[in-house]
Order: sequence, then structure tokens, then C-alpha cells
Amino acid sequence: MTEKTAFPDLANQPTTTRNATIIALSLIAVAIGIVTGIGAIVLRYLISLIHNFFFLGTISLDYDANVPTPPSPYGPLVILAPVVGGAIVLYLVRRYAPEAKGHGVPEVMDAIYYRDGHIRPAVVLIKSLASALSIGSGASVGREGPIIQIGSGIGSVLGRAFNLRSWQVITLVAAGAGAGIAATFNTPLGAVMFAVELMLPEFSARTLLPVVLATGTATYVGRLAFGMEPAFLVAAHNRPDVFVPLSVDMLPLYVVFGLLAGVAAWLFVKVLYRTEDFFDDWQANPYLKNAAGMLSLGVLMYVLLLTTGQYHTESVGYATIEAVLTGQLAAPAFLILLFVLKMIATSVSLGAGASGGVFSPSLFLGATLGGAFGGVLDLMFPHLGFHPVTFALIGMAGIVGASTGAALTSIMMLFEMTGDYTITVAAIIAVVCAVGIRRKLSDDDIYTTKLSRRGHHIPRESRSHSFSIRRIGELMAPAVAVFERSDLGSTGVVDTELGKERVYAVVIEGRHVVGIVRVHPEDPTKRHGPLIAPVGYAVESNFLQGAMTRMADRDHAALLVVPDGKIARPENVVGVLTREAIATSVLRDYRS
Repeated sequence: MTEKTAFPDLANQPTTTRNATIIALSLIAVAIGIVTGIGAIVLRYLISLIHNFFFLGTISLDYDANVPTPPSPYGPLVILAPVVGGAIVLYLVRRYAPEAKGHGVPEVMDAIYYRDGHIRPAVVLIKSLASALSIGSGASVGREGPIIQIGSGIGSVLGRAFNLRSWQVITLVAAGAGAGIAATFNTPLGAVMFAVELMLPEFSARTLLPVVLATGTATYVGRLAFGMEPAFLVAAHNRPDVFVPLSVDMLPLYVVFGLLAGVAAWLFVKVLYRTEDFFDDWQANPYLKNAAGMLSLGVLMYVLLLTTGQYHTESVGYATIEAVLTGQLAAPAFLILLFVLKMIATSVSLGAGASGGVFSPSLFLGATLGGAFGGVLDLMFPHLGFHPVTFALIGMAGIVGASTGAALTSIMMLFEMTGDYTITVAAIIAVVCAVGIRRKLSDDDIYTTKLSRRGHHIPRESRSHSFSIRRIGELMAPAVAVFERSDLGSTGVVDTELGKERVYAVVIEGRHVVGIVRVHPEDPTKRHGPLIAPVGYAVESNFLQGAMTRMADRDHAALLVVPDGKIARPENVVGVLTREAIATSVLRDYRS
């Protein structure tokens, strides 16, 4: 044992990442909102350009997805539009960014939980082009999935450009995802809930503020281009007194429809992934498989045009949703047919290699299923005045919530997309029942199923644990001595006679701290275990959360604890915080 001397604070050694302040993180989030909002505008105009060329033979940006596409001047040749678009998409995805295939959100979740928020910059560009081509040429997919992946990619690129910590990069990725949803649907609150429910591993002020700023900014940018109107217009219709959402008599009806929506959502997930398996198992040239799938889509939408006057299953399907919500489509049998055909069309689109989201198809399925349910009730009980529009709205929330697992998001976005707040209670009851029955039938939702198949499991619940707010002094073990490394001799194996009590000594070499050793509580000069290194410093009153961050950033095996106001020197060390002590605290908190 030697005389105690002064040493530099190892905790101040340089690291490879930066810890941005909340102000800096917020400013970056605003930038993400601006760029993502502009990206959403560019994507919609790109979809318009491609759609008008493929369907109408014109070069124009004038396209409203909520208005039915007029019959194509190409006649039956419009069947080839998805084929040509699909071939280009397949080339782009296979050649430049395989992550751009499919509906995008699972790739963002995978990046958050398994790649420290890393999304390649190429994904942003390729996803934009591939999704615009898929949607514009008639594939039955949504535009929200692409902009989520694009916004997340922007967040990842900026976070890594500023060399931020992993949790900060992940927060920006989630902020980008929320910004994409907000700009696409004009739903800032629903977008925040989407990021919280599906993207953020941590829900706290430091993660929520950037998400809110990004989504709010993206919404504002989107409104500059597309106005303040909600995504869908809802027909004004009278609801009889018996159908007041607070009526106890009607509660069982919402439960029944919620259960039906949950089963439908489960069926959608199953059909989608069974179809993808079919295409994956088909031993044929990828371009041949893609052409076969896209040709079937072209035939389907053209047959619908000839028989109904609308393409219905092509692209995002907003025109059909709008027709249901305005009461133009109300025949139950036809709505059920559209439900089945849209489910098949979306599954074939994604299975064959299209790039696009599943959120819009889920809205379509919910609107048609709900409209059919309400229409049947109106036929059975005409004197009660049931209306298909009411259940179409509830169905949209139910299918989206059950298929994605984002229950609060679906409820909030329903209100923001339609501006109809009169069915709040009914929507909540139906969504809860739908999510419950889908989880009973399958643990995974439409996003996590894809990841579970890779062996990448996503947590299904967020829980706040008290171990992170404990003080370091509560968990540290005593430090009773300082040794020169030369005095240790052979480190050997920890003596089993040391007992359960853990006491440590600081080990130095000249003017450098080299680690700690475990010693006998009564005679520290007699017994010791192997050297534990590297180590850093921490203050006794600091919270465990900060200590864990420091240890993770610097890969410390332990921290030397000094009292408040003391200089970080070996002679001032009063305790040691080891990884084992942290693990014990975490397990104790889980057990409680």
C-alpha cells in the first residue's frame, strides 16, 4: 500500500459520441420536420406526376387521390401500368436498397431496436422513387409507409452527422417517423401518438419534445402546400337518440363490431404474409414473379372499372374511402366484396415486390367493413336509423388499431382525419376490443410479424423502472484502500472465502488508476481477486441513470465514487459502483 496521490479525472476522457443538449436536439428535430414536410410534398407531387402519366397519358401535377381516377385513354392497356411500374421498382430496390421493399415501418423499427437508429442515406432516395412508382402505377399500397421511412432516414442521417449518442439518434429517427405521418395525413397529435406507441423505446420529456417539434413543424409545412382540410370529408347524417354513443343499450353493439374488426385485422395480417411466403417460395425469376403479381392487379382494377365505373383497388384507395364516408357506397354486399378484393390486392402488391405502406389499405378495409356492418343493421332495423358512415368511421380506427397495434394512434388519427368527434366512446370501445381479439389470435401485429420472422423481437410494452432514479451512493460497495499494482502479486481467482460482502480497493500504477480489486472486508492486504478495469469516476449523489450512460459510453467496468465537492482522486474514493451492482438493482426492480 502506498501514499495516496492525485490523478486526472478519467471520466473526462474524450469519447466518440456527443451528448447534445435538449435545445440542440430540439433544433435538429425542427430541421427534420421541415425536411420531412418538404419530402412529403415532393413525394405526393411525384406520385401525381407518375399516376397521371401511367393512367391518363398526361404530364401534370394535378391529382387528388380522394377523387376517382377517370377511365384511362389507354383502354385495356392500362392493365400494364402496374407491370411496368413494378419492374422499375424491383430493379431499384434490388440494385440499390433492399430495405426499401415492402411497407417500410418494420425496417424503421428494426433500425431503432437493433441497429442504433442507423438507416442508410440511400434508403431515403430509393424509397421515395420506388414508392412513388408503385403507388403512381397502381399498386395497392399506401403513401404513409414510404414517408415514415423517408422521415426516419432523414433523422438517422442528421443524428449520425452530428455524431450524437445512440438514444438521441433513435429519438430523431422516431421524430422523423412521426413527422412523416403528420405531413401525410395532417394529423399532428396522431403522429405523436404513433411515434410514442410504435417507435420510442423511451418515453420521457427528453424524447417527447423532439418528436412533438418535428411533427408540428412537418404538419405546418404540409398545410402550406395542401391546406388545412382534414384528409377525408364525412357526410352529415342524423343519428337517432338511440344511437347516442353514451347509450348503454348500444355498448354491446360496439363490442361485437370491435371483435369483428379484430378478426378482420388478424386475417389481413395472415393473408398478407401468406401471400409474401407464396411469392418467396415460388422458384422463378424475380421479374417474372413481379410481372405476374402486378398483371393480376392490373386485370382486377380494369375489371372493376368496367363493372363499377371505378378502379377502386388501385393505389391508395382514398377515393373509395371518401365514397363510403360520404354515403355514396352503402350496399353491404358490394362493400364486403371491396373489402376482400382490397385485402388480396394489397397482399399481392407487397408480395410481388411493391414499395408502399399498409396504413391506407387498413383504412380502406375498415371503411368497407364498417360500412357493410352499418348497412346490414340499417336493413335489419330500418326504424332505428343506423347509418353505414358511423360504423365506417369506427371500422377505420378498429382495423388500423388492431392490425398495427397502435390503439391510441388509430383513435386520435380517426378524429383528426375526419374532423368527427361525435363517436369518441364508440370508437374507443371498438378499438380496444379489436386490439384485444387480434392479440388473442396472434401476438404479433402487421409490423412486428416481419421482424419476428427474422428473430428480431420488439418489446410490446413500455415500463418505467425506478432503478434509474436511485442515487449512486445507495448501490455502491465500500472502497477501503489504495494499492500499487506491484504490491498485488498474482491476481489469481477470487477467493471463495471472501463471503457475500463486497469490498474493494483502488489499484494504481504510478500516477495512473488501472482498476479495482475485491478484497477481504477485515484484512484488505491479505486477500484480493482479479483486476477489474477500466474504471471512471462518479459523484456519490448522482443518479444511476447518468452513471449507466457514462459506463456505456466509455465501456467502464466500474466507477470510482467520490463524495460531493471532492476532487476525483484515489484518496477521495469512498465506494465502487460495478456492473454487477447495477444488474442486481435492475433485477430487483423487475421483481418488485
